[in-house]
Formats: sequence, structure tokens, C-alpha cells
Amino acid sequence: MSSAPIKIVVIGGSAAGPKAAAKARRMDEHASITIIQKEANLSMASCGYPYYVGGVFDDRNQLICTAAGIVRDPNFFDAAKRIDARVLTEAVAIDRAAKTVTCKHLPTGEISVIPYDKLVIATGATPLYPSVPGATLSGIYTLHSLGDADAIRAIRDEKKAQRAVVVGGGLIGFEVCEALHLAGIHTTVIEKTASILPFLDPDLARLVSGHVRSFDADIITGNGVAAFLGEAGQITGVKLDNGTELPCQLAVVAVGVRPNIALAQAAGLTIGEQGGVDVNDFMQTSDPEIYAAGDCVECTSLITGNKVRAPYGDIANLQGRVIGQNLIIEGSATFPGITHTGICKIFDYTVGFTGLSADQARQLGMDIETVTIAGLDIPPYMQGKPLISKMVADRQTKRVIGFQCIGPGDASKRVATVAMAIRGQLTVTDLVNADLPYAPPYSLALDHVISAAQALENKLLGRMHGLSVTEVKQRVESGADCFILDTRTPQEFEEIRLGIGETLIPLGALRGRFNELPEDRNREIILYCRVSLRGYEAAAILQAHGWHNVKVMEGGIMAWPYPREK
Repeated sequence: MSSAPIKIVVIGGSAAGPKAAAKARRMDEHASITIIQKEANLSMASCGYPYYVGGVFDDRNQLICTAAGIVRDPNFFDAAKRIDARVLTEAVAIDRAAKTVTCKHLPTGEISVIPYDKLVIATGATPLYPSVPGATLSGIYTLHSLGDADAIRAIRDEKKAQRAVVVGGGLIGFEVCEALHLAGIHTTVIEKTASILPFLDPDLARLVSGHVRSFDADIITGNGVAAFLGEAGQITGVKLDNGTELPCQLAVVAVGVRPNIALAQAAGLTIGEQGGVDVNDFMQTSDPEIYAAGDCVECTSLITGNKVRAPYGDIANLQGRVIGQNLIIEGSATFPGITHTGICKIFDYTVGFTGLSADQARQLGMDIETVTIAGLDIPPYMQGKPLISKMVADRQTKRVIGFQCIGPGDASKRVATVAMAIRGQLTVTDLVNADLPYAPPYSLALDHVISAAQALENKLLGRMHGLSVTEVKQRVESGADCFILDTRTPQEFEEIRLGIGETLIPLGALRGRFNELPEDRNREIILYCRVSLRGYEAAAILQAHGWHNVKVMEGGIMAWPYPREK
């Protein structure tokens, strides 16, 4: 006699929940599967909200459609997947002893109790919101729900706002900034910390800031929101901590999220130190019959082994798939952890990252070496575009532990390459000879990632001594006794130059002009060119001829984020 079908209940219908339910259905045609979703929509492509707001596409149904264009509503889940998806229904209690979930249908208030054999908690997260005066004014949004996207899109379409303020200088904040710019709304981004995009080191973040400002968008750092100002219940401005008042008709708050753990906590499940539901590699909670995934859980950093939160849509889908398999064949799939990889489009720049930044690694007490390089993604005769990247490695093991890549070039595949290198615990030496695909439409003969690894290997072996652009700027401002040498051609020098007291000696003329260099062979000499390849070659020449304190400004002029003479 066959056993009764397994009863699976999934709380949460955004990313992780539906993925778990769909995978479980593919594993077991006969399972009873129910999704409880508090919102009206299911499987929303929330990462697409900024692009809908910005008018990149106009059909909002594309945010809740399958690839075939079918809206993922309860009828779709019932017909295509035989899953009972109950929207506008809130799970209000979990009874672990009775193995039931008590639910409330929000439009009617009707209470129902659903039994389960296996339960999935995918309750997501709630946007953080400033506790300041005026926070309840109309015209303040978070762009967390499809309803938020609809409301902001309506403001765009109806041209109800001329000026906007985005609170928060992270990924979402700048995606919203671009979306509002596309709508013709002048936008100011407010970031409370000293630097935008916290996953980037400040030198690269400054380059992104300069790029954003070139599109007539403003950025204010080191300043928070003291109050939202308004009249007749409608926002009219934002007051900053330093007293500055910015007029606006729209504000979007994007300062992070808080895991929705109340349901799990009330059920007695273990909550981790980072504030998310604690799960093991099988995505099981402290109750082995209950799984959890997505923005409400903690996961493991594959670099440090520490528990971290990773509220990203792709991670939620990966975790949901693992759960779906384990619901049917317990212990058959694991989710070992993350490398913390992300990417976003900011106007004409791509901004990508994986692993730890140099600042993050140092805060963890790690002994690291870094290098910054600049160059084209593909050859100039194929209309190559610039990339600036920073690679981080453990000094002792030479393991790659971080990578940041920005610019108008193809940063995506470079970040993806290094993300897998970090996942595979590869070293800088491994990447130096990486067999990556090459053809002029797609890469240089030595891909940008390989060039970064080679430069970092040179530093680790003591063949190159580098300075970041920030360190060079600090030397200039402090009046340090250093000789700064620009190794480009006179034509390049006339077109663009830093104006930091540099001397121009082209690389090809260097050997014949040693008399123009400092007589003191121990005086610090800093060399650079457009990307500092010629600077590196010049440094090797000087070292071979007896200058002992030769440094290369990493990334060259392309990585310089500060004002220039011309």
C-alpha cells in the first residue's frame, strides 16, 4: 500500500519560496504543496523594479511573468505546477508540536489551519526606514514591493516630481538614481557614511561618484537624514544632519533591509548572531522538519567561514532549489555558502564585486596584498572600453579573496571569473596562467583578470612596489619629498595631465635623460602613465640603474578620481 503524499507548506511567495515549491514538485508529482503569500503577487522579479520605474520597459506584467510570457498568478501555479498558491494570506503562527500553520486571509479575516509534514520559511526582509520626523509623509517610498514600483512609475509617467532624494548610496540607491534620471527627475543621493557603495574600496568608489556626477546627479556623503519636510501631508524636502535642506517631491529610501524573523522566532527556532534564521548546509533550521531560505536567513562566507547575511535574489533562488530537493530526498543537496558577489549598472558604468574589499579584509585582521590596474576590455581596434579593477589576495597563502571591477567595459565576466576562482580557493599564481577564452571581440590576448593577477604576483614577489592613487594624493597634499614622473608622450601630456608637480619624460627617452632624475638614489620616485604599464616598465629600468625607492602609481591616470589640471 502506497504512503500518503507528503504535505509541504511554504511561507513566502517571492523568490526562495516558489523556487523550493517548484523544485519539490519536479521531484515528486504527488506531493501536496501549498504556498502562503502575504502580498497580491507571486514570484516578483524585484531586481527589475528600478528598470520598470526608469521606463526601460513599460509592461509591468513582465515583472511577474515566465519566460514564455505567462503571468505567475495562482491560476498558473495551479494549472502548470499543481501548487495551491494562496495570495493575500498571512501566516500568523506555526505550531511545531501539531505541525500546523495558522493563516489569515487578509481581505476577509478568515482564519485557516494548514497541516504540514515539511515546512519552508521564506519570509524575506523588511526595508529599514529612518526614524525621523516626517517619515510618514506621502511621497516617500522604499521600492521594495511591486506596489512601490507602481507608485513611483506613476509619479514618473505623470511628471509629478522635478526633484528627488535617494537615501542610501548602495546598489539599490544608485539603480533608483539612474531610473529617476531617465525620467528627467533631478536626483540627489544621500549616504551617511564617508563613501558610497560599501563593497568598493574608497578609491574605486570615488571614480563611480565622479561618473554619476557627470550625469548631473548629486551625491552627498558623510551626512544623514534628520527629517523629511512636508506640507499638507506631502513631502516637500529633506533636511540633512548638517542642517542643509534639499527640496524634492519624491524620496526613495534604500538603506538596507531587516530579516523577517518574527514568525520563526515565535516558533522557537534559533536566530543567528547576524539577526537571521540560523540554518545548516541543508537549509534546515533548528527544527529538522522546517527549512528556511532567502533574505530571512544567515549563510556562511566561503572566505572567512563567518555567518553573514546575503539578501540577494540569486542567492534566494539557489537556496530555494536546495530546499526543494531536500524536501523530497532529505539530505541530498547542500548550500555551502557564498562569496558575496554582486553587480549593478550605474549609468554607463558597470560596477561589480566579489569576495572581500581591502578595507573589509583589514578590518577582519587579514594580512593582504592588493593591486589596482586599468585597461581596455577588448582591443582598441574593436572599440574596447575601459575597466578599472582591484584584486585582493591573502599575503601568506596567495589565495585570491576579493575583486572589484568598474567601468564602461565588460566587467561582468571578469567578476564572474574571479568569483569562481574564490569559490575554488585559487591562488594568484593559478590565475596568472589561466586558460581563458580569447578572441578580439571578447578579450585582450591577456584578459583583464590575468593582467590583474600578474600585477599582483609582481607585488607579492617584490618585483613591483605600488602606490594607490589615494596614497599618491596624500603624498602630494602633505608636501612629501617625492619625484613624480609621467612616462607618457608629449602629445598625451598636452591632452590630459594631473598637475601634481609631475615631470614628463617619455618611456622611450628615459635612458637618455637620467640626468634629469634625482641624484639621491634613495629619494622616492613615483611613476605612472595612462594605465601605468609604461610606469612599471620605467620603474624596472630605474631599479636596474641604481634607484632604490621606485614606486608605481597603480592604475595610472585612468584610475585617478581627483581633479586634474586638464
